[in-house]
Amino acid sequence: MRHARTIRLIPTDPLPDPLKGRGTPWSIEHRFSAQTGEAFDDGWGSLEQAVREEHLPPETQIIEERVKSILSSNDSPDVHFDLSINPYRGCEHGCIYCFARPTHSYLNMSPGLDFETRIIAKVNAAQKLREAFARRNYRPLMLNIGSATDAYQPIERKLGITRSVIEVLSECRHPFSMVTKSSGIERDLDLVAPMAADGLVAVYLSITSLDPQLARILEPRAAAPHRRLRTIETLAKAGVPVGVSVSPVIPFINEPELERILEAAAGAGASSAFSIVLRLPWEVNPLFQQWLQAHFPDRAARVMARVREMRGGLDYDSRWGARMKGEGVWAQLLQQRFTKAVARLGLNRTRIELDLTKFRPPPAPAAPRPQGELF
Repeated sequence: MRHARTIRLIPTDPLPDPLKGRGTPWSIEHRFSAQTGEAFDDGWGSLEQAVREEHLPPETQIIEERVKSILSSNDSPDVHFDLSINPYRGCEHGCIYCFARPTHSYLNMSPGLDFETRIIAKVNAAQKLREAFARRNYRPLMLNIGSATDAYQPIERKLGITRSVIEVLSECRHPFSMVTKSSGIERDLDLVAPMAADGLVAVYLSITSLDPQLARILEPRAAAPHRRLRTIETLAKAGVPVGVSVSPVIPFINEPELERILEAAAGAGASSAFSIVLRLPWEVNPLFQQWLQAHFPDRAARVMARVREMRGGLDYDSRWGARMKGEGVWAQLLQQRFTKAVARLGLNRTRIELDLTKFRPPPAPAAPRPQGELF
């Protein structure tokens, strides 16, 4: 039986400088790797040369996949939906904190640079969704799009997989919620707005910072903060219930902005809000700590000390409930700040409820005509 490897907190190979447009330059080994390698000094100055060499940002590689199913079930009691659809595995946005990075390990790819440069596109997602809805035993449940990776990451503009999924949802009158940090959803307002009018859609924009410089290194290929606020405004004016996700909250990095982000979202038209503290499962932990040392060496130790204070002395606590909010005095203070801000701004005035009663299964495919009826 293969056991998970210990994940190095500090890379032993020299890392290049941060790559423009990428969250990390580190192709960290995943936890299932059977082999490992380290750079060494061969006497010819190879280590120094590797550091000096120019490292160009790798291009994004799209890998098409025809999946057997597209609906994933959720049994986590601290997640408020039953089914999820993720049209893509991996995410070009390159958010350094993304809790979905370790899923690339199951593909024998690095949760580091591979996660944001090798994207798996589920090209038959709409077909599989239609097949699932057509089953006799299917009953509509709360469904979320983009629970792991963003359904509107840049490649969606070309492939349109997310739009094809929403077309099936619209046809079948199946409600859904979505979390995104992209303005790409505006393209699909012709589908989303009519569904929203019937109580079938709720959208949440993720805004982690209002500082464009911080956003650029934290979420290098996601929409700029001001653009996300404009998307909230556009959705609200179109009658789409829209909320804001201030997630993750990172101590001493974006945490001081918590109230300002909520205020800006409310001013743009958001009617609800939620927030999750930083999570560092598996390979996300060393990747995030390396990012901290690269961009905020003056406060890296303080950040991790506060994270551990909220996690019972650990870098991460995966227990349900605790993993989203943390524990201890500082976690309680964060929650109090959030609760007071949403009450003051009216972001708790509307609980977005979706209507499961309007679902109608897709029509059965037409039976093939007998050969005798060709003419």
